[in-house]
Amino acid sequence: MDKIIIFDTTLRDGEQAPGASLNKQQKLEIALQLEKLGVDVIEAGFPVASPDDFQAVSQVSRKLKKSIPCALARCIKKDIVLAGEALKPAKSPRIHLFLATSKIHLQYKFRKTEEEILSIAQDAMRLAGKYCEDIEFSTEDATRSERDFIFRMLEAVIKLGAKTVNIPDTTGYSYPQEMYSLIRDIKDNVPNINKAVISAHCHDDLGMAVANSLSGVLGGARQVHCTVNGIGERAGNASLEEVVMAIKTRRDIFGDMRTGINTKEIFRTSRLVSKLTNYIIPSNKAIVGKNAFAHESGIHQDAILKNRLTYEIMDPREVGVSSNQLILGKHSGRHAFKERLLVLGFKLSDKQLNSAFERFKTVADKKKEMFDDDLRYLVEDEIKPQKPLWSLKDFYTHSGTSTTPEAKVVLLKKGKPQEAVSGGDGPIDACFKAIDKIVGIKARLEDFRLEAVTSGKDALGHVNLKLMVKNVAYSGSGSSTDIIEAAVKAYIDAVNKIENK
Repeated sequence: MDKIIIFDTTLRDGEQAPGASLNKQQKLEIALQLEKLGVDVIEAGFPVASPDDFQAVSQVSRKLKKSIPCALARCIKKDIVLAGEALKPAKSPRIHLFLATSKIHLQYKFRKTEEEILSIAQDAMRLAGKYCEDIEFSTEDATRSERDFIFRMLEAVIKLGAKTVNIPDTTGYSYPQEMYSLIRDIKDNVPNINKAVISAHCHDDLGMAVANSLSGVLGGARQVHCTVNGIGERAGNASLEEVVMAIKTRRDIFGDMRTGINTKEIFRTSRLVSKLTNYIIPSNKAIVGKNAFAHESGIHQDAILKNRLTYEIMDPREVGVSSNQLILGKHSGRHAFKERLLVLGFKLSDKQLNSAFERFKTVADKKKEMFDDDLRYLVEDEIKPQKPLWSLKDFYTHSGTSTTPEAKVVLLKKGKPQEAVSGGDGPIDACFKAIDKIVGIKARLEDFRLEAVTSGKDALGHVNLKLMVKNVAYSGSGSSTDIIEAAVKAYIDAVNKIENK
């Protein structure tokens, strides 16, 4: 088997997606699921960025048993020292150094010559080597760099102990043939390249992150940087699930190349990351989107019933998607509820189970049918890692075509009710303004999205929104069969994040 190492940077590069901020408890929850997924290397964060990031890396390093925990650092002493300290609890830590090599970065960001940059990289390698043996080095903006300089840089850092050399398409500028030729040229022109693993790190600004990553693999890269659902800065990163399933599905192209990913955990991991980052998965998203294995055309349906391979290139069960989503209703008992949650990957305490079951019964009374996604949203609300400062007790709205919308909202803070009344441009806006009055926070609604989690007139609605406070984005989410209640819950979720910050 020719092993392709999967390096997941959801907790670092993925978290840099606007509004996708994660606290240390959420990072740990995702990290443990990534380990269950079979990810080889987990980049847990950028310790110098904040005390919470430092603690997250330290906590993840302490808990991981199989995956390699990794911390990012610039070629700056403070970064490297903090990365080394954060990784101390790890059994097999990795420090990931990065330094730009393109002329535009050297001229405008660093104002330094190639020789000065080379010297900085060498000093950083020597310092990082005092903290761990496993060092990865990235030549930032590699696809816009002079290749001769990349060759010199890689040779120098490998001499000083770099076990992995990462080739980033930092701005998503490259295309598949170019990425392939760059990796081939590195293999042919760096004398000691056989002592290191070549890695590819691609962004999706031109929609080619996955294609470029796979071209890098065909060119000789044996590690790929990915994020779950492809989240990340700007247009995002290479999607882990797409890279992994492409290699698994197209064995005619990738031969005996394999990853160590347990693909049956892909769907579960995707939904967890979506939930905790409040990033909606597009319905047409490959592998994990709601429509990825849906067939509406009568011709397609007929053919699928005769032979799945006519229109499906992979079995949905390979990525953890249930072929039958319809499961429970209002007459279902606690035992059936608990068993279905176990199938979906949830193991709750008795207290959490009782609370989730009560909420399930309330929603099931309103809905004729309960689907797996309904259950996921209900249960994930119950197992949020932090107890919120504010919670919803009650709300009332009054609106119509010939009357000014008005809302009364009652929130609980440490068990004590606080209420306010406000008008607005519609019942949801009125609720938001009433909440603002109660909590005393001036926030601007930047983004608001409503989706039906499942089908039907009584579908569970899920709201994702983003609030801006002093140019910082805070995301929130909420679910209910009542879309106004879902919106109010999402707004309160974002407000709690602002308060926690």
